Amino acid sequence: MTKRFISLLLAASMVLALALCGCSSSSKETERKKRKSKKTEKTKVTETVDDDDDKKSTKKNKDKDKDKDKDKDKDKDKDKDKKDGKQRVGISFPTKDLFRWNTDGENLKNHLEAAGYVVDLQYANNDVYTQMSQIEDMIQTGADVLVVAAINGDSLGTVLGEAQAKNIPVIAYDRMILNTDAVSYYVSFDNYETGVIQGEYIRDSLELDEKDGPFRMEIFTGDPSDNNALFFYSGAMDVLRPYIDSGKLIVTSGQIDFDFVATAGWKTELAQNRMDAILSAFYSDGTQLDAVLCSNDSTALGVENSLAAFYVGNYPVITGQDCDLANVKNIIAGKQSMSVFKDTRTMVDQTTQMVEAILEGKDVPINDNTTYNNGVKVIPSFLCTPIFVDANNYRQILIESGYYTEDQIM
Repeated sequence: MTKRFISLLLAASMVLALALCGCSSSSKETERKKRKSKKTEKTKVTETVDDDDDKKSTKKNKDKDKDKDKDKDKDKDKDKDKKDGKQRVGISFPTKDLFRWNTDGENLKNHLEAAGYVVDLQYANNDVYTQMSQIEDMIQTGADVLVVAAINGDSLGTVLGEAQAKNIPVIAYDRMILNTDAVSYYVSFDNYETGVIQGEYIRDSLELDEKDGPFRMEIFTGDPSDNNALFFYSGAMDVLRPYIDSGKLIVTSGQIDFDFVATAGWKTELAQNRMDAILSAFYSDGTQLDAVLCSNDSTALGVENSLAAFYVGNYPVITGQDCDLANVKNIIAGKQSMSVFKDTRTMVDQTTQMVEAILEGKDVPINDNTTYNNGVKVIPSFLCTPIFVDANNYRQILIESGYYTEDQIM
């Protein structure tokens, strides 16, 4: 009995031991599978991250390749121009807001393209920093010559220094560029003579040498940062100042000096606002205004707008410059007396000849090597000759020459 009990006990123990062993083995196998599964998942995550990194790297490389392709395209364009024998001319003009800059820009572009050049014409919206950026872009894209009408004559020294470093000649167009030796040539009309013509027109219209007077006059000139404005003012005042000093001409407002009569940006609205104030303060009692010296047509237009609104006396003699379409219509209507005509077709022709001479290595045509010092050096210049237009000759000078059509003016 005892032996049988002991045998049963031993058998039960062995069964229990085997069960425990099986559980342990099963547990170990389960743990092994879990570890394997985790390792597999980790491997998959790592592979996914690596794939993402590869995709990002591939995208970056593609973007870099695109940028390189763009640069290559630009270089190809430049190389194509060079292979075709085409040289590049960059033209930087101040604004499209004034009629004359639109006309000058399109005419010059057409002339240069007809001569076989690639032309980059840009307008800077009267913003100095925009003009600097545009010129820099022209330099970087391979301009062989730059033609620049500066917004502010004293602001382009640094960017034109970059052109000079690349041996790119610079032609200052109509407006002198100051305080830099990077300017190669200057083309314009005789700006001092322009002022003289305006002063003489007032003198002769009022018959200052024959009549006793006194006559009353006001003065409007241009942007103080435009070197030409001082030339216009000086030419006119050299004619008129003796009559002011003698008392035959009276500037009723007392605003005579250049700093007082300058008009920022040559803006019509600023001239109009100032004329409004002058009429209100000095002429509202019916005092006769006999002449207004205006250096250009945009300032003259402001004066004329003000007179139409607030002045009741006889219309004064009013000068101008550029023969803008609105002002020519006012000349015909008797609201403006004259405008100095600077036939920009002449200046465009001359500029084209200068560009061609530069790029062909020939002598550049100039007719003045003494007058225009930009603060660093005297700039070799070509000065075209201005004339004036009034109600007596506008048809011959403007219509018969093809500058305007009859339909445009009437």
